[in-house]
Amino acid sequence: MPGIELRTANDVFMNEMQNFTTLIVDMMKQEKLFASQGGPIIIAQIENEYGNVMGPYGEAGKAYIDWCANMADSLHIGVPWIMCQQSDAPQPMIDTCNGWYCDSFTPNNPNSPKMWTENWTGWYKNWGGKDPLRTSEDLAFSVARFFQTGGTFQNYYMYHGGTNFGRTAGGPYITTTYDYNAPLDEYGNLNQPKWGHLKQLHDVLHSIEETLTHGDISTIDYNNSVTATIYATEKGSSCFLGNANATSDATVDLHGTKYTVPAWSVSILPDCKSVAYNTAKVKTQTTVMIKKKNQAEDEPSSLKWSWRPENIHTTVRLGKGHFQTRQLLDQKDAANDASDYLWYMTSVHMKEDDPIRSHHMSLRVNGSGYILHAFVNGEYIGSQWARYGVFNYVFEKSINLKLGHNLITLLSATVGLPNYGPMYDLIQAGITGPVELVGRKGDENIIKDLSAHKWSYKVGLHGLENRLYTLNSPQASKWLDHDLPTNKMMTWYKATFKAPLGKEPVVLDLDGMGKGFAWVNGHNLGRYWPTFLAAEDGCSTEPCDYRGPYDNNKCVFNCGKPTQRWYHVPRSFLQNDENTLILFEEFGGNPSKINFQTIKVGSVSGSGNEGDIIELSCHDEPISAIKFASFGDPGRTSESFVKGSCEGSNDASLIIQKACVGKQTCKIQVSKDIFGSTNCDSDVVNTLVVEASC
Repeated sequence: MPGIELRTANDVFMNEMQNFTTLIVDMMKQEKLFASQGGPIIIAQIENEYGNVMGPYGEAGKAYIDWCANMADSLHIGVPWIMCQQSDAPQPMIDTCNGWYCDSFTPNNPNSPKMWTENWTGWYKNWGGKDPLRTSEDLAFSVARFFQTGGTFQNYYMYHGGTNFGRTAGGPYITTTYDYNAPLDEYGNLNQPKWGHLKQLHDVLHSIEETLTHGDISTIDYNNSVTATIYATEKGSSCFLGNANATSDATVDLHGTKYTVPAWSVSILPDCKSVAYNTAKVKTQTTVMIKKKNQAEDEPSSLKWSWRPENIHTTVRLGKGHFQTRQLLDQKDAANDASDYLWYMTSVHMKEDDPIRSHHMSLRVNGSGYILHAFVNGEYIGSQWARYGVFNYVFEKSINLKLGHNLITLLSATVGLPNYGPMYDLIQAGITGPVELVGRKGDENIIKDLSAHKWSYKVGLHGLENRLYTLNSPQASKWLDHDLPTNKMMTWYKATFKAPLGKEPVVLDLDGMGKGFAWVNGHNLGRYWPTFLAAEDGCSTEPCDYRGPYDNNKCVFNCGKPTQRWYHVPRSFLQNDENTLILFEEFGGNPSKINFQTIKVGSVSGSGNEGDIIELSCHDEPISAIKFASFGDPGRTSESFVKGSCEGSNDASLIIQKACVGKQTCKIQVSKDIFGSTNCDSDVVNTLVVEASC
């Protein structure tokens, strides 16, 4: 829109924002969804983390946030408005906290409730990035500590991350998967033990809700980051024992009783006497999900492929575009978000006496596309792409230009657009320039800048325009069944398959492919890029230590492997009979290894001390075998459980096999009466560890 500036005191933007906000609020009011109307909505948010990026906007940013507050308040929704990460939020806005920890957060108004709008359960992944892991113990610690220190409201980001289908992944360079290591995984499965450990925490918190919301608060400081917090009412008291020391366990004397609080944990005592929950003691099962091959009836072991080339003749050979300018355009503006792809084409007339003409010439392109493919006179000369966080690069390749007319064709591809940070709408994408010809004559470099030449532009690809990914495309019959090419860039592939049996989530294994898009029955699964490997370093072979502050560089895994090999295919995309898979391969790949698999529970494990009950569940499948069982002081390596130095006198494996095998769920009482006395030292806490196959 002419004259618009995003997220600042700009009349054009503010008018659009007010129109949109009013539209949404009116829709909610019409359905009587606000709590003031008897509905379920108790809070509403205006803007998002603007305080994190406000500085560069100066006084206009402050004026904008004041305007946001007044505009929102004028809509009279009857429930509080919040602004997250906005320490100067104007009244009556409530400023709230986002982050991995918010126990030390204090709102800017002493009458405002202490609210945590985003508790980051893990982290997102970028192309080239490693897989995140935020431990269940640390996440639970952050929640319990927040409520220990007076928190009133806590929300998980993400509780379920899901999938960035189509072109919805932003960033740039954010992967198609947005699993986030959330309590529910990308496919909707329980991420155990995280889901169960949090469920048990919230069960305990809900049981003392009356005390937390009405009690008088007192705190005892034991030093060394150890505290006790007592919530007391006339009806009773509830206590939190917190140990924020990252290395040392603590012994706490509360009302004459001593309690051991592990490092980096919180114990909750609903009656200030008995510990009902400790964040460091996980008493829910750990579930390991596995992938299994497509078991559809009559499905061949490999897919049968047909193919067709992407038609690049008009751009690479003829230089024909949709429009022309005498400048290099920002890809965001030129493509208008209609496609990842934008062609830049220009011609160079080379004369015999041109000073740049030499036997050592190169084409130099400054880009931020974030991928560039270059062609000269119809011939491919090379590609280059950015790394996450460093999106500007210089592409330079040797070229040969002929006398007379020469065509230079550049294909720029974005991988999601910027969606965070100050003035992200002004960050350029595509070929920002300059684009130069470099001629070398001895020690002298002669440069011809082509940036102000006449450039032709074409948005998208021929196959996308003609909807080759659909079955009703006008060119649907023009697929080739012979001479299947591999490792050939700009190629379309098609195969049919039957839906995997059962109800388990379906994934597409794209090992062997380069980069592109995948469609199932016309549904875009998202961008794929299995050749983009995660960095080799930074992963640990040791189990992750939950103690100490978490950030997105702690406890990462999947080093040196494809950033994303598996792609979610929702069952709702599939048909009972024949299904069609279509790929556009941009870089070049080999589809021979592509297959469909399902996600299922592979194994479950649990542990408990004497007096605990271990519950194991294979969800909808029976427990098939006991892989490991030991009562005593068992341990584990990075790969498996191992027996310790002492053990119960009865055969734990045999006992659990009789109790569990063949059942979908079983409960095991941890007791020496069942598993026999142990020969463990007196300071060893007898522990039962069980691992079962599903």
